[in-house]
Parts: sequence; structure tokens; C-alpha cells
Amino acid sequence: MTESATPQPATTPTETPRRRAPGMSTEQRREMILQTALPLVAEYGSKVTTAQIARAAGIGEATVFRVFADKDELLRAVVKRAMDPTNVLRHLETIALEQPLADRLVEAAETLEAHLGRMGAVIGSLHSTGHPMQRSATPDALRSASTGREQSQAATLAAVAELFEPERDQLRLAPQKAAAVFLTFAFTRGRSPLTPDVTVNELVDLFLHGALT
Repeated sequence: MTESATPQPATTPTETPRRRAPGMSTEQRREMILQTALPLVAEYGSKVTTAQIARAAGIGEATVFRVFADKDELLRAVVKRAMDPTNVLRHLETIALEQPLADRLVEAAETLEAHLGRMGAVIGSLHSTGHPMQRSATPDALRSASTGREQSQAATLAAVAELFEPERDQLRLAPQKAAAVFLTFAFTRGRSPLTPDVTVNELVDLFLHGALT
């Protein structure tokens, strides 16, 4: 008599446990919100809503208020971010010194111009929509802002002076002084109604070689 085979229990494929993606830290979430908010504030000023910012960031509006106490704190943080020279300094420090001085200065001027444009767009838009930035700032905050501005200006001057170092022996001025004069040129280009059509290349050529042919 043949023994019947013992039925084997049905097997189910082993399920790989789902892993939840690691959540963002508060600092990472803050950074993401600021990056999203900056162009929106530049466009809409103080009329931008936290709901708009949340939608653009792909998060719920409540998440914004887990990072910022209110909209005013968010706007102040956006202004601070727009004025932050960290990215500008990082870019200036990566300009290759092996390229000609004129090319170095064009790259530096374009970097500074982009930073000033972004900063001007944010502050100008807030001002035009009636945001009382200075009136709401405390004396300590204003002093801190002034100190930070002086430090960033000194750091920018030092970074641009480094671009002149390879030609030190050919310069009529020390690199630090040459950088200071160049920054005066760069900061005023486009901000004066008398020089709207002067390109960055023309500015650098004029700075290096003068007005005479």
C-alpha cells in the first residue's frame, strides 16, 4: 500500500519590511523652506502667503509653523538669507587662479552682481509691499546686522584680493587696494542710471586698461 504524501504547508514569500525614509531634521526643513520662500518673497514681497510657500515646497502649511513662529519671523529669515555672503565667498574662493586675470574678475563681478540682484529683489519687494523691516528690528538686531555687514565686506574684500595675488608684481597698487577699487566699480555697475549698458567685460577691461586706447 502506497503511503500518501504528507501535504506541505503553503509557503508565502518573505516580505521585506518597508523602511520609512529618514525624516528631515529641523535645520534641514528650515533650509528647504528658506530656499523655496526666497524667490517667492522676491516676487510677491510681504503679500506672499505661508500657504503659497508650503505648496511650492510640497509640505503642509503646519510644517512651516513648526519651524518658524510666524510669517514675520520667516520673512526676517528670508532677508537674512538673501544678505548672507556665504555662497558668494565660496564661489569667489573656487575661481581658478590659472586663468587670465580678466577672466577671474569677470567671474567675480558676475558672482557679486547675482548676489546683489537677489538681495535687492527681496528687500525691494518687501519694501514696496509695506513690510516694516527696519521698524520691527530691535536695537540689538540692528547692531548685529551692522557688525555682520562689516564682516562680510571685509571677507569679500579679502577673497577678491586673492584673485589679484598672482599678478602682484605687475600691479600699480597692492592687491588689497586694487580689490577695493575693483569692488567699487563692480558694486556701482547697473545701479547708476548713467551706466546701464556697460557690460561686465567692458567694466573689467576699463578697470584693467583704462579709458584710453
